[in-house]
Amino acid sequence: MGYAQLVIGPAGSGKSTYCSSLYQHCQTVGRTVHIVNLDPAAENFDYPVAMDVRELISLDDVMEELGLGPNGGLIYCMEHLDENLDDWLTAELDNYLDDDYLVFDCPGQIELFHMSQCFELCGAFEGKTSMFVVYICLIHSFLNPEPQSLLLELNQRMGPQFAKLNKSLIELVNDYSMVSFVPLDLRKESSIQYVLAQIDSCIQYGEDADVKLRTSIQTKIRIEVHL
Repeated sequence: MGYAQLVIGPAGSGKSTYCSSLYQHCQTVGRTVHIVNLDPAAENFDYPVAMDVRELISLDDVMEELGLGPNGGLIYCMEHLDENLDDWLTAELDNYLDDDYLVFDCPGQIELFHMSQCFELCGAFEGKTSMFVVYICLIHSFLNPEPQSLLLELNQRMGPQFAKLNKSLIELVNDYSMVSFVPLDLRKESSIQYVLAQIDSCIQYGEDADVKLRTSIQTKIRIEVHL
């Protein structure tokens, strides 16, 4: 079984910076990871790209061939990705071993890269890979979240028709400790080492050679990294 991180978050939150720092740390400690670019609008990388969605579709090509602007081009790219993600990903994964560690650097346009695509990615790995979602955020108050404060913020940002749903979501997160937040200081090697260790523990990375007492347990928590 392989391993994967799905790195999501708003534009400018530091997803690619996190991926780059993670890659550099793994290089330092002699560990192999493969970074996957899922952003059709990406231009420059501070890490080697193992798989690149721009081979399937890129914003520059769409704008040139269809005469679309940046916003319309991105919408077209994400719709095309939505329709072809499974086939493209399946073909690309054939180039990797069962125990490889993949890190998916996702698009920053949260309104375009929606949850159905996240679920589709996770579904493509079901039974094959331990997938872990890392949400990158810059909001300090999330480090020690207080349920009622989060509920108040949700209710302020969303319509009154979502009040009951918001309350149920907060109760679910609070009762089952489904989300945890870990601070990350990219200036400190020990900080990214700690974050990686937390993720490794959740997905049981490196335990294949040992006797597993938790093989029937699927970890469902998510670490949200604060930069």
